[in-house]
Amino acid sequence: MTALTATPIRIDVPARSRHLVSMPTGDAVVARPTPRTRLTRRGRLAITTSVLAAASIAGATFAFAGPAAAPQEITVEPGQTLSQIASSELVGVPTAEAVADIQVANGLSTTYIHAGQTLTIPTR
Repeated sequence: MTALTATPIRIDVPARSRHLVSMPTGDAVVARPTPRTRLTRRGRLAITTSVLAAASIAGATFAFAGPAAAPQEITVEPGQTLSQIASSELVGVPTAEAVADIQVANGLSTTYIHAGQTLTIPTR
């Protein structure tokens, strides 16, 4: 049989010379101004794009938001109840919720109303 042997080879590397460097202290230290942060071309582009996007979103929001509807005022007819008025004026809203909305809008503590009374109907 043949055997293979490995013998380590030692290579001498010259040692680095270590040396100390003296640093100035006290008044001898020269104060360097901190470098000013510079905005790169990509940074300016990012800021410009962000500002334009925010402005266009704000503009679109105000452009498509229609004018707020003014509350409507009605005069109570003889024989009308608050529930009847609520169901006829606030269509699609549950009657109990509509009655409560009318009470809050007019400062009513009860559901009692009288003929000739003017009620403000809130908008939804």
